[in-house]
Amino acid sequence: MVDAAPGYPDFTPVNLITGFLGSGKTTLLKQMLQSPALADTAVLINEFGEIGLDHELLERIDENMVLLRAGCLCCTIRGELAEAIRDLHERRSRGDIPTFRRLVIESTGLADPLPILTTITADPVLRHHYRLGLVITTVDAVNGSWQLSHQPESMKQAAVADRLAVTKTDIAEPDQVDALMRRLRRINPAAPIFSPAAREFDPEDILGHDLFDLESKSHEVQRWFHVEADALVAADPGAHRHHGLEDHHHEHDANRHGDDIESFHLVFDQPINWTAFGLWLSLLLHRHGEAILRVKGLLSIEGESAPVAVHGVQQLVHSPTHLSRWPSDDRRTRIVFICRGLDSEIVRRSFAAFVLKQRVSAALKQCRWT
Repeated sequence: MVDAAPGYPDFTPVNLITGFLGSGKTTLLKQMLQSPALADTAVLINEFGEIGLDHELLERIDENMVLLRAGCLCCTIRGELAEAIRDLHERRSRGDIPTFRRLVIESTGLADPLPILTTITADPVLRHHYRLGLVITTVDAVNGSWQLSHQPESMKQAAVADRLAVTKTDIAEPDQVDALMRRLRRINPAAPIFSPAAREFDPEDILGHDLFDLESKSHEVQRWFHVEADALVAADPGAHRHHGLEDHHHEHDANRHGDDIESFHLVFDQPINWTAFGLWLSLLLHRHGEAILRVKGLLSIEGESAPVAVHGVQQLVHSPTHLSRWPSDDRRTRIVFICRGLDSEIVRRSFAAFVLKQRVSAALKQCRWT
């Protein structure tokens, strides 16, 4: 076991940024990483699907950033989470990467926070070098009320939070924001609520005193934590029961999100027409918005040397972001969809009809779907 070297704490805090799909996790993290106070922060990003884009949208690609994809941290790749953190720790101890004093995990919007937290407390190596920090949950002011009512993951993310970040208050109606604030205070009265769009904020105000305190949580959240901790021990007898929790029995469900949620993507090698794409995406979200939990992409646009980032959540399309440069050598158009109960073939055919126009036959051969 590697001892903690000078320059970083004996127990490195692990802070979790969670929140439902499209609620602004990456935007918040990007704002926070611009602060000199977080210069010594390692970042681990989990995305639901085979193609990862969020690490590129952060515009910070370095050896202290890790991308976990092709699964969700709270179920199929939870073991990879522990392995990734152990690997970061070993590389830090050897001096192979810059010293980091804090680790921030950005989970996929479908993640249940509890299995992620219990992984840190139960892993026999991690618990000697890491401790739980704060859970920061982003909630979308435009779609948040609907998501809390219809998406069980969203409700749990809000209930577990130590800090609640209500995003998109600048584009939401005031009565939407007020209603959401009242509901969040009922769900989690102990968590301070802030709005990144409303004012400049100091990341230290959010991550300061970043010690996870289970006793401050509601009885329901404490029960969830007990259940998950025992489920982890039952699934992995090697995980020791050092979390100081009472015995509870629970049959672990590895498939937390249901068979009707699917992630698929489009990759296209040639630049696309911006006007045609904008028309297509607007019509698609208008027609199938409730089924499209999230759409995001980096687009190669005809006549442009740098990419355009696009984001959509249900019927809401955010203003496109024109990046100053390509964040990597991959300059293809990549669009990721996370949908509930929507056939990917519908999206593929409509993209071909609206965007590719006369190049449908050739373009379909270049599109790769999962």
